[in-house]
Amino acid sequence: MNRRTVRHALVPMLALAVVVVPGSAYASGGKGGGKPIEGSGKGGNNNGTIFARTKIQTTTNGNSRSTKTGTLTPANSNWTPPACWYEPAFSPKQLESTVKTLRSLDSLPFIGNIGGFLGDALDKRYKDGEYKDYNLDKQGKGMFWAAVKNENRLDDPKVNSCNKPPFWVDEKKTPDEPLAVSPRILAEYAYDELPIPGTRITMAPKGETKVNLPTWVWLDEAKFKEVSVTASLPGTGLSATTTAKPVSLRIDPGTKDADTYPASGECPVVKGRIGEPWAKGKSEETPPCGVKYLRSSGNGSYGLRATVTWKISWTSTTEKGDDLPDGEFGADQDVVVKEIQSVNR
Repeated sequence: MNRRTVRHALVPMLALAVVVVPGSAYASGGKGGGKPIEGSGKGGNNNGTIFARTKIQTTTNGNSRSTKTGTLTPANSNWTPPACWYEPAFSPKQLESTVKTLRSLDSLPFIGNIGGFLGDALDKRYKDGEYKDYNLDKQGKGMFWAAVKNENRLDDPKVNSCNKPPFWVDEKKTPDEPLAVSPRILAEYAYDELPIPGTRITMAPKGETKVNLPTWVWLDEAKFKEVSVTASLPGTGLSATTTAKPVSLRIDPGTKDADTYPASGECPVVKGRIGEPWAKGKSEETPPCGVKYLRSSGNGSYGLRATVTWKISWTSTTEKGDDLPDGEFGADQDVVVKEIQSVNR
């Protein structure tokens, strides 16, 4: 590898170094302040914008661990959880130490004066420009807020829409920025963190069914219960709890040659369960949730899709809260349908 190749390879590393800052930030410390806020400490640089790593913490039904198997798809195609937002990230001392770290990199082989170049760029804004001396005189009285990307939404085109460089916010002040972290943004972030169980239905008959035979469908009652996630930002007093409640199961038989029970294909939650398990003595009954295939699947199978709709709402200790768009999560199952064989004597 020649010197030019090495230098080009180090450029993205230095861009990342702009925000790799050790230590803790104390935005809410101050005189007589409260619990200190820890700075992000890690992040990246994209198109000139510094991104921080979120410090949002989540708990699931009061437990930090979950058995999440899927992510909800909003029923409203015009809405998605936020792809990015701004949150407290760096103290004045953190930004100052960043510049010192960058300038020290110039002593490394093949670096040239790249560290000094990046340090000068930061000085121009935060030492001798819009801000003076990195706001060191305000240490403990506020924080520099930085853009944060939602790790669940990195493929969303809006993920780079938070393109402001880090900006100062005084302690206990709310920034005049629509995408500044708030209880609602925390609630919408928690939407993606909801531990949605897999949607594998139980069917009777099991394995394969017959033409014109009503097939019973139900879901494990223990799995499909209300779930919630609380998202909070330590040191800020901001938190929100997002709750998902299963309300119905939609059945798509995978063919037009089928009838569903009920006819709409929507099986509501009744007395805390979806559908009803089949049992002996129910052969002549119509299933409250099920499907009847009118034609054989031949040598193949039908792809039955079962989708659960979840009603979503959120609450907060500081705001009233509201409903969020319903969420959907489904799965496909192969169903083999055979003709009923008759014997003529």
